[in-house]
Amino acid sequence: MSAPELSRPVKPRALPAEPLTIEANDAERAALADRFAVTAIPALSATIDFAKDEGAVLANGTLSATITQPCAVTREDLAYDVEEPLALRFVPAGSLPEHAPDEEIELDSEDLDEIEYEGDSFDLGEAIAQTLALAIDPYREGPDADEARKKAGIVSDEDHAPSGPLAEALAGLKKDGQ
Repeated sequence: MSAPELSRPVKPRALPAEPLTIEANDAERAALADRFAVTAIPALSATIDFAKDEGAVLANGTLSATITQPCAVTREDLAYDVEEPLALRFVPAGSLPEHAPDEEIELDSEDLDEIEYEGDSFDLGEAIAQTLALAIDPYREGPDADEARKKAGIVSDEDHAPSGPLAEALAGLKKDGQ
């Protein structure tokens, strides 16, 4: 396994008292852009506050980034800003409850992401990188996407009603059932 592109080890025993700001440098942003298959990441930073909670470390803050990627329709590059809240909980390895492989676990949207770590530190940078990955919209469309669809003759389901023998039969059944 290769080293993370954005590595920022933090020791739970020596947490910063003030908010920690992490800024990715040019090389880190280029490596992350390559990893996440986007054109570029011109800016990436995060500001994090730490707190301890029953042997775990809570990391709360905000991730800010600018992403440049191809439009899903035209393939022309488009840039957009991402601002994501961070709510992470770093726990020592082995402290999370065990679950059966097929056991269904329900999480609320307010549940913190729990990340296990081994040794005397956890990698906050990799957690930030993974949060960024989830914030990237792989199907992002630029301002010319609708025009490109029209030129190519592509219509969406909202643009026309279904047609053909099957559609007519289904419409007839629906009419009879009303």
